[in-house]
Amino acid sequence: MTQDLIARAKAWLAEDPDGETREELAKLIDNEELDELAVRFGGTLQFGTAGLRGELGAGPMRMNRSVVIRAAAGLAAYLKAKGQGDGLVVVGYDARYKSADFARDTAAVMTGAGLKAVVLPRPLPTPVLAYAIRHLGAVAGVEVTASHNPPRDNGYKVYLGDGSQIVPPADAEIAAEIAAVASLNDVPRPEEGWETLGEEALEAYLARTDAVLTPGSPRTARVVYTAMHGVGKDVLTAAFARAGFPPPALVAEQADPDPAFPTVAFPNPEEPGAMDLAFEAARAVNPDIVIANDPDADRCAVAVPDASVEGGWRMLRGDEVGSLLAQHLVDRGVSGVFAESIVSSSLLGRIAEAAGLGYEETLTGFKWIARVEDLRYGYEEALGYCVDPEGVRDKDGITAALLVAELASVLKEQGRTLQDLLDDLAVRHGLHATDQLSVRVEDLSVISDAMRRLRENPPTSLAGLAVTRAEDLTEGTEELPPTDGLRYYLEGARVIVRPSGTEPKLKCYLEVVVPVASAEALGEARAKATELLSGIKRDLAAAAGI
Repeated sequence: MTQDLIARAKAWLAEDPDGETREELAKLIDNEELDELAVRFGGTLQFGTAGLRGELGAGPMRMNRSVVIRAAAGLAAYLKAKGQGDGLVVVGYDARYKSADFARDTAAVMTGAGLKAVVLPRPLPTPVLAYAIRHLGAVAGVEVTASHNPPRDNGYKVYLGDGSQIVPPADAEIAAEIAAVASLNDVPRPEEGWETLGEEALEAYLARTDAVLTPGSPRTARVVYTAMHGVGKDVLTAAFARAGFPPPALVAEQADPDPAFPTVAFPNPEEPGAMDLAFEAARAVNPDIVIANDPDADRCAVAVPDASVEGGWRMLRGDEVGSLLAQHLVDRGVSGVFAESIVSSSLLGRIAEAAGLGYEETLTGFKWIARVEDLRYGYEEALGYCVDPEGVRDKDGITAALLVAELASVLKEQGRTLQDLLDDLAVRHGLHATDQLSVRVEDLSVISDAMRRLRENPPTSLAGLAVTRAEDLTEGTEELPPTDGLRYYLEGARVIVRPSGTEPKLKCYLEVVVPVASAEALGEARAKATELLSGIKRDLAAAAGI
C-alpha cells in the first residue's frame, strides 16, 4: 500500500508543470510523509455544479495547475462533443494565489483543443465574466475564483453559453471527460494563440449597470464601501461615478486586492469581525449605509445605522436586503417573475403575490435561480442578488450595490431609511425573521452523521412548535429536483438542513413568521421571533447531535 501511494505521488510529480507544487510534493515523498500523501492522493477533487473548489497544494485532492489543466481539457472535450469545438471560451479570474496561472492554463488548453480563447484583461469581478459570455457570444466561460473562501483556497467555476452556471447533467458529463484525461502529456498547451482582451467587455458591462436604475432617480445616498481585499473596488467606484452617486468612502485597509486577506479571519462579510473596519470607518464618516462586496464581488452586504446595537451599525441579513430590493422593484412597477432558493425567506413570495407578480422557488444556487423563465429578480439569503438577469444571469454584487444605493436615496428624500421600509413590510406581511445554525467541520463525517441522525429520528417539535410536515429532499418534490437536504414545516416556522456545496459546513436555515398588528407591536414581535429562533436553534442542534 505504501509503495503504491509513493508510486502514484511520483507519477503525479513527473507531470506537474508547476515548480512550486513540484517542490512541495517532492519534500513529502522524500520525507515519506505518508499520512499527508494519503490525504492528497485519497481521491480527486470532485467536479460538480459549483465546478471545483479546494485548498491550494500538490496532488489530486488539492487545487493546482495539474488539476486545472485536466478540468480545462475535460471542458474542451465536452464542448467538442456538443458540436461547439470551434466556439469561443471566455476566461476570467480574481486576485487569489495562482488565479492568473490557472486562467492562463485554461486559455492554453482551449487553444490547444482548437477552440478560441479570450482572457479578461486583469482580475475582475465574477459578474463581469458572466456578462462577457453572452456579450461576446461565447459557448462557455470559466471564472477562476474561490469567492469568499479562506485565503488558502481557490476554485474553478464553469458557465455555458447561456451565461448561467452549469447544472446537471452537464456537470457529470464534464466530470466524465475530466476523468478520461489519462496524462497531462496528452493535453496540448501552446504558449500563445489566445487573446487577452482590452477594456471593451468591461466598458460594455459598466454601460449596462446604468440600466438597473430608474432614469432621473435620486442619487444622494452616502456610502462607506469595502472590497474585502478583493477585486470589487475599481468596478464599483466606476459604476457609482457613472450613475452620479457621491464617491463611496473606501475602507482603505481592505480596498486593494490582497490574496492573504490580512485583516479578516474569513473574507466573507457574513463572518464575525469581517465588517469591523467598515463599521469603524462608518463611525468616522457617518454615511447613510455601508456596502461590502465579497472578494470576487458577486455578493453584496449592507449595513444600516442602529443605535440599539454596540458600535451603532447593524448588518442586514441577506433576506432583509432581498426583500428590500424586491419591494423597491415592485414600487418601480416591474413585471416578470421573482425567484429565490428554498433556503431564503418566504417573504419574497408574499411581496410577489401582493404585487400580482409570478414567484418561484428553486434549489440552492444561482445556477437554478438564473434559469427561471421570465425572471425579473432573484436572490439568495447568502448575500446574492440578480437584479439585471438580461445582463448577468448570476448574482452580481456591483449592480445590487447600485440598486441598494438608489433605494436608500429614494427613502432619504422621503426622510426615511431602509429600516423604516423593513418595518413597513413586517406590518404588511408579518415579521419574517431568519437565522442560521452553521457548523464548520474538519471531519466531514460529522455532517453525514448529523444528516443520518435527523433522517432516522426526525424532530416532532422545535422550540415548542409542532412539526406539521417533514420532507427529505433527496427524493425531490413536484417542483424541485433531488438534493441532499431536509425541510421541516412548523406552526409559524420553517427549517431547512443541508450540507454546504462549497465549504465543509452543515447549514441549517431557520425562519419564523410572527403576525404584527401595528407598528407599535413590532418590538414585541421581534422579541418573540428572537426567542423562537433561539429555541429552534437549540433543539435542532440537539436533534442533529452538533
